[in-house]
Amino acid sequence: MSGASPQGSARILDGKALAASVRADVKQSVERLATRGVRPGLAVILAGEDPASRVYVRNKVRACEETGVRSFLYEYPASVGENELLERVASLNSDPAVHGILVQLPLPKHLDGARILRAVSPSKDVDGFHEANLGALLAGTPRFVACTPAGVLRLIDHAGVELAGRRAVVIGRSTIVGKPLALLLLQRDATVTICHSRTRDMASVCREADVLVAAVGRAKLVGAAMVKPGACVIDVGVNRLPDGSLAGDVDFDAVKDVAGFITPVPGGVGPMTIAMLLENCLHAAEIQSAP
Repeated sequence: MSGASPQGSARILDGKALAASVRADVKQSVERLATRGVRPGLAVILAGEDPASRVYVRNKVRACEETGVRSFLYEYPASVGENELLERVASLNSDPAVHGILVQLPLPKHLDGARILRAVSPSKDVDGFHEANLGALLAGTPRFVACTPAGVLRLIDHAGVELAGRRAVVIGRSTIVGKPLALLLLQRDATVTICHSRTRDMASVCREADVLVAAVGRAKLVGAAMVKPGACVIDVGVNRLPDGSLAGDVDFDAVKDVAGFITPVPGGVGPMTIAMLLENCLHAAEIQSAP
């Protein structure tokens, strides 16, 4: 595969470095937009005390500050009522200073997350989760693409990995990562297979992949025996091990000796997710401020 390292020394795809480049580009575009009196604004709704969610939100707010995007954080206790959140979303939908709205997931279990996500205006859905934006992606006319799939594709492109005519396998069928990523790969003329919990002989399916993406949230699910030599392996998973360390869905130490390209955890897809969120917010501000 083009750009791959020799077997036994997979090229590590540095998401932190690429994300920094994307953020720098966003910052320049934000400054140009500011000369027209427009500054992108991102509203974040955080409900509950989930520690991981708080870390993610803190990183998103910091990234906004670094790029000149205004951030508005609305925090609620885990006991918050659904109507209160829906009222907040409605208020943000009509606020011209807010160009993007992000509802941090997971929400407390008593809330209807799908209903709250549907309440976000599709024109401000910078997470790309709204059914209207998912449908636009399916139709081949995307407006906002979910940030993690968009970041995965940017990493693959940056590595110079050819997609047209290649076999791509995505492990995971969520509407947040697996399904939208499969559509993106299909639109780039890859031959795409989605694996999931009911897939038979998943290992043999994965071994056919020139591009293998793991996005299920099971630590070290993908071992060396599941990887085609020289394949591009993208690890979306972030799992906390009993000793407190982080591990992806891919057994990095074993797979790096087989793959041609591989992303680390942390430092691979994660930083790209936030970078693509900023890019989506910029795009939303440009659309909403167009003459």
